[in-house]
Amino acid sequence: MKVHGNAALGPAGRLALVEAIESGMTLRAAAAALNVAPATAHRWWHRWLAAGESERRSRSWLVDRPCTPHRQPRRLSPVEEEPILRARRETGLGPGRLAGLCRAPRSTIWKVLARHGLSRHPRGERQTYRRYEWSRPGALLHMDVKRLARFEQPGHALTGERHDRNRGAGWEYLHVVIDDHSRVAYVERHPHENAETNAATLERAIAWFGSLGLASPEAVMTDNAMVYRQSHLFRDLLRRHGARHILTPPYTPRWNGKAERFIQTLQREWAYAHRWQSSTERLRSLSSFLRYYNRRRPHSSLGDRPPISRVHNVRG
Repeated sequence: MKVHGNAALGPAGRLALVEAIESGMTLRAAAAALNVAPATAHRWWHRWLAAGESERRSRSWLVDRPCTPHRQPRRLSPVEEEPILRARRETGLGPGRLAGLCRAPRSTIWKVLARHGLSRHPRGERQTYRRYEWSRPGALLHMDVKRLARFEQPGHALTGERHDRNRGAGWEYLHVVIDDHSRVAYVERHPHENAETNAATLERAIAWFGSLGLASPEAVMTDNAMVYRQSHLFRDLLRRHGARHILTPPYTPRWNGKAERFIQTLQREWAYAHRWQSSTERLRSLSSFLRYYNRRRPHSSLGDRPPISRVHNVRG
């Protein structure tokens, strides 16, 4: 039997309360005996009196009634809910992002999604974690690479045709550098991933962050890939900038979680969000998405402000 989380008594306590009153105790005395308020005793005693014989036998009168108000004059109508549900189905975004698209409060969006069974599924038990954030913009940079398939025409995921018309098209690699404090992101696309490309990308990223007024990084965090761990070019670049190299422990991508989460956003809101006719068309839109992400897109960990809001005053 489902019991409200804030209920003073469970089903057994409610039954014991009624039995105590039937035995001759006053409402106030029965409430004191079970350590509840007299109003609680009054409510369950009168619930018992109003119950029919079948309800008493099945004990359905012990069940909590829904706390939803009988009247909800400010509840959205089905016509007003439809744009929210359509945006959810088309984008897969959560209440925070949908609030900006649908011009409705985040709480209203969440209620509509939960009412129609479209809220996110509950996660399993999460590994232990500890949130961290360096205090200065540009002090810590996260770096990672995401591989995306090239294609000359839409594949079977969109067309429904099972034969692969893009076999052998190859891959393209997105080299991602993101600032730990502000979440401002820098991305380059390359046809391969090697030590030279990674080092050159990081050097250009540091220069780009410098154009925003940020000082050289104190540290750069990457995973344990050999192109980072055993690259002399990468090591020399960090030494020139006076930055140390932080390697994540094996099998702990959550250490580099800001880069991992940004890559997830890239996939959901850019790479797989539209029906691109080719990977070339998709790539042409990358710079526009990055401008939107850095300057307009609300970020939940920043109080629904865009990443640039944490760096635009650094230059004074």
